[in-house]
Parts: sequence; structure tokens; C-alpha cells
Amino acid sequence: MTLKEKQDTLQKSIDQLNMMQNDPTMQHQDIEKLKREIEKEKQDIYSHLSAYDRLYLARRQDRPHLRDYINQLFDDFIEMHGDRYFGDDQAIVGGIAYFENQPVTIIGHQKGHNLDDNMQCRFGMASPEGYRKAIRLMKQAEKFHRPIITFVDTPGAYPAKEAEENNVGEAIGQCLLALSDIKTPVIAIVIGEGGSGGALALSVGDHLAMLENAVYSVLSPEGFASILWKDKSGERVAEACEVMKMTAYDLLDFHIIDEIIPEAQGGANQDPLVSYKAIKAMLEEQLSVLKKMAIKDLLRKRYEKLRVIGK
Repeated sequence: MTLKEKQDTLQKSIDQLNMMQNDPTMQHQDIEKLKREIEKEKQDIYSHLSAYDRLYLARRQDRPHLRDYINQLFDDFIEMHGDRYFGDDQAIVGGIAYFENQPVTIIGHQKGHNLDDNMQCRFGMASPEGYRKAIRLMKQAEKFHRPIITFVDTPGAYPAKEAEENNVGEAIGQCLLALSDIKTPVIAIVIGEGGSGGALALSVGDHLAMLENAVYSVLSPEGFASILWKDKSGERVAEACEVMKMTAYDLLDFHIIDEIIPEAQGGANQDPLVSYKAIKAMLEEQLSVLKKMAIKDLLRKRYEKLRVIGK
């Protein structure tokens, strides 16, 4: 049974409980018994999540997205548009804001909460001009000594003919180059789906954190299964999720990420405030540490951090 099916069954039990509570003929002990059963069912479901379950939670449309985090964590956000070469990509949102009264630069992938919004931002899949806009904001942050905070949430870069014509690979490479050598603190947070080079382009930094049910991988599990096992039907996607080691817990064990940020039981969409508070605490801690470091030490530690990945 998939996580969605389990959640649907759980919701039926909750609906039944609500009906019982509104029925004056129901006995108190029967209501309490159902409450205990529902709580046990919740614990059973959410304490044994597979990698495929976490992928499902990471892709949920009602999960908080970039603008939700900006609105909750930062003050006086001013969005900046355009790459000064070709155009403005709505899949990448960036600008200046205050975090605890200190100016920061925010850059991230934007997804929508409905189909119309997702069509505008292409489900978070950025084009070359999106990554070039990000580079422009990175260099501006370096000039004015502002820390950079990136939010990663994309299945990958925009896989269209025009993206290749505008050299999306080069734009991603320039993003990686800029972040690896930028002379200001960089904190990256994977808030949903982190896929392929499109995600990697915004996730090089001094501290890389992931939400508990986010995923981060070299490509989508559908693509992995198709390439490796010639699976065209999607039957082996769940198996691919396990093999790819794409969950936050796997990646923390491999020392690829530095921290796991907790979510509410059942995912960040259930109670976003849990994740907002945890991200805020992480940013306060890391910024206080990173801003005290000399630039040469910051760059040296960033380089060493990248060099040990995979060893």
C-alpha cells in the first residue's frame, strides 16, 4: 500500500471520529478508543517511511514553497528580476531581505501551489537565464558582503530545446564556479525535490541542510529506473529510490549534507510552522558562526568540504 493510500485510510478514520464527536448518542469511551486507534495508526505510518514515501511527500503540491519561506522567515523582501542578458525566469526567484535585522540575499527555485502557478514557473525547472540571474545576485551579494541563502526545490533544469540553445549546461557550471569561490557565507537548504544539476547549481555552500522529507539526487528515480533497468512503466521507481540513497538520512550518513531540519508528522504541509521555526534557528546559528570567519578560512573550509564528498 502506498503512503497516499495509507493517508486516505487514515483520513476516513478521522472523518469517522469527527462524526462520532458530533453525535450526542455516542459513548465517550467509544470516541476515546477511536482516538487511540487513530494515533497508533499515525505512528505506524509515519515512523516507517520508505524513500519512495519521502519522495511523495517532497513532491506534494501543498507543501510550503520558496515564497512561503520568504514570507515567514524574512522581512522587507525586494525581488530582483532579469539576468541582464536575455530575460527573466520565474523558476528562479531572488532578491534582498532582512533576517533578524541583517541584510541577506535570497535565491531559490519557485514552485506553485496550483497548475496555473506551476505553468508560470515551469514546476521549478530553471532556464539558463534563471541561473544567470542567480549568478548576478551572488556577485552583488559578494560586493556588499551579504550572506547568501539558497532554497533548492526542483526536479532538474528546464529540459527544452531553447534551454540547450541558450547553453543551460554552461550556466549551471558558472553557478557552481561562482558559489564555490564567492567571498561571503553561503547556506543552502533543500526544501523539497533536489534533482540533477539544476539543484546542484544552488546547493554549493558552507552549510547544506535538508528538510526531513526532502530528497536530493543525481536525477529523478523515474529517469534512473528508465536508464539503468529500461523501466518504461514506472514499476521500479520505488526500488530506484532505495538504491539511489536520496533521503536526508542517507545523505547525512554519507556526509554530503550537514544537517536535517525536522518537519511535522506527516510532512511539512501538515504544520509548516514546525519547519519555519527549525529553519530560523538553523540560520541564526550558522550565520553567527560563518560571519565571524575570515574570508580565507571560509573559502578553505568550503573547498575542503567539497573535496571529501565521495571519499
